[in-house]
Amino acid sequence: MAGSLAALPLIGSNANAGKQDLPAVDFGSRTAKVKYDFKRYRETATMVPIHKVTPDDGYYLQTFYDICPWSPSQRYLTCTKFPFQDREPGPKDEAQICLIDMKDQTLTEVYSTTGWGFQLGANVQWGATDRYLYFNDQVDGEGVCVRLDLETGKAEPLAGPMYHVAPDDSAIISFPLDLINATQSGYGYAMDPARIRTLKPGAAEDEGIWRTDLKTGKKTLLVSLAQAYEVLPDSDKKRFEGGTFYFFHSKYNPQSNRVLQVFRCMMPNAGTEFGIGGTGIFKPMLITFNADGSDIKLALSNEVWGKGGHHPNWHPNGEQILMNLMLDYDRLKFCTFRADGSDFKVLSETVEGSGHPSFHKNGRHIITDVYPDQDFASKSKVVPIRLVDIKNQTEEHLCFVFTLGMPNANVLRIDPHPAWSRDYTKVCFNAAPEGRRQIYVADLSEHIEG
Repeated sequence: MAGSLAALPLIGSNANAGKQDLPAVDFGSRTAKVKYDFKRYRETATMVPIHKVTPDDGYYLQTFYDICPWSPSQRYLTCTKFPFQDREPGPKDEAQICLIDMKDQTLTEVYSTTGWGFQLGANVQWGATDRYLYFNDQVDGEGVCVRLDLETGKAEPLAGPMYHVAPDDSAIISFPLDLINATQSGYGYAMDPARIRTLKPGAAEDEGIWRTDLKTGKKTLLVSLAQAYEVLPDSDKKRFEGGTFYFFHSKYNPQSNRVLQVFRCMMPNAGTEFGIGGTGIFKPMLITFNADGSDIKLALSNEVWGKGGHHPNWHPNGEQILMNLMLDYDRLKFCTFRADGSDFKVLSETVEGSGHPSFHKNGRHIITDVYPDQDFASKSKVVPIRLVDIKNQTEEHLCFVFTLGMPNANVLRIDPHPAWSRDYTKVCFNAAPEGRRQIYVADLSEHIEG
């Protein structure tokens, strides 16, 4: 991409056109550090202490429920600051990558990006240390990952896109960001309408999950759509004739040795059979594979997921996957299964599944939220942050929060997406009690053992 770096805004500056190496960001003089106090949320009305950790000067989002926003040392928390919240972004609208000092209670805007959407922001993530931040941006209209060195201030565009960073800092992986929105908006970035592309019907051999090595910078095709198609049963291959295959969510397990990958088929005039969200437009499945692309397994078929379900997430043990699934019940259930689809279990017949669930490292507690169109939500779309005890088959509510009241299908909606801290003593989530997107942290250190 030589000569294309003028499209990479560095703290609002495009003065480095044509240079392969962007100059360092002087955080002391070119960024504004905002000092403020973390405010207690409804002090007498929550199960545990909860604080708003973002200032009142904008609209903020932590990345996703399966992405820890805390740095490895837990000193810092990262997020995306939006310029607005009432419309979808255009290709030139800039959001800010922000760094919150959890000790000093300050926020610093460290980078401006046009590679963002309302569900993941710029997908900002930490690697294995406090030194680097990874997030998405655009270079000449193409979505790529940027690695920002917080020690030197150097912002380095990488060869490939990023959906997830390996926890061991070995690589980033992603389906092309311009194709992420082909099956669901809000997870990639805003494109020039003239540049929007789709794939031809079938499963492409030359497109799929791209891996960028963080040591060498080399980008390679890790798993193609055609390879994923080959692990489907013959019945699914027949059902999906005429459809177009895409990838969506990509996620390394905590051990960095295996990847879960959402696999979707877009069907023309599909009706509702084996669809999701009642649309029937795309047909979801889940595959897993080793970090080197080998040993591809079908973990969850469309026949199972298509009855109803939400996003998958790794168990902290890196061997099991947690999901909400409808199965043959009238309500969603928390379920687990192994990376090859074996050892499938319904975790509770009495506690209903919802939202975006994640296991505590103790394997006993699940934190999750609620979609605003689930009947957990109030008529005014106030939703609980739920703490589920699988051992005792009980649940508690950390708090209730307003989430702008938009239906699940609206790309502008705000989901809480509760995410554990690295030591599993805190939970970070999104909410908008006062009508403005903000980030909150709940302290469970006195409430959960193990």
